[in-house]
Amino acid sequence: MILTTPAQIRDLLARVRTVAMVGASSNPLRPSYTVFSYLRTQTAYEVTPINPTLTEIDGIAAYPSLEAYAPKRGAPDVVDVFRKPSEVVGVVNDAIASGAKAIWFQYGVVDAEAIALADQAGLDVVVDRCMKVEYARFRGGLSMSGLNSGLISSRRADEQP
Repeated sequence: MILTTPAQIRDLLARVRTVAMVGASSNPLRPSYTVFSYLRTQTAYEVTPINPTLTEIDGIAAYPSLEAYAPKRGAPDVVDVFRKPSEVVGVVNDAIASGAKAIWFQYGVVDAEAIALADQAGLDVVVDRCMKVEYARFRGGLSMSGLNSGLISSRRADEQP
């Protein structure tokens, strides 16, 4: 099912325990490192990097593929995808084979074929959103503008009590 409403996304985030992050980077300047680091340190999620060129990120063992991850760690609750759109059909096939329950396509990772494939396989699908941003937003860490306000409100700052 393609999740589009805030309530659907919030419910998915509440169910998550394990995240396999495909395309996680060890480069602190890359968004995939920032999201990996945030989810690992600011949530209760067990986040594992999936990257064939790395053995670990910040002391967390990396796996070269979901195929290598699943037999040792079990099916991930969510596969968080940081790959080029042209590469994600293969990631979806790997996610399905690993037994993943959901797939999360980060900002800009949009491929209609991959989205349809994941949806038809029964995965929960989030498209063109950031897991870190959505988590922080529902926990009161971001305003709708993306800045850390400590709260979420429909009132402008000059209207706050």
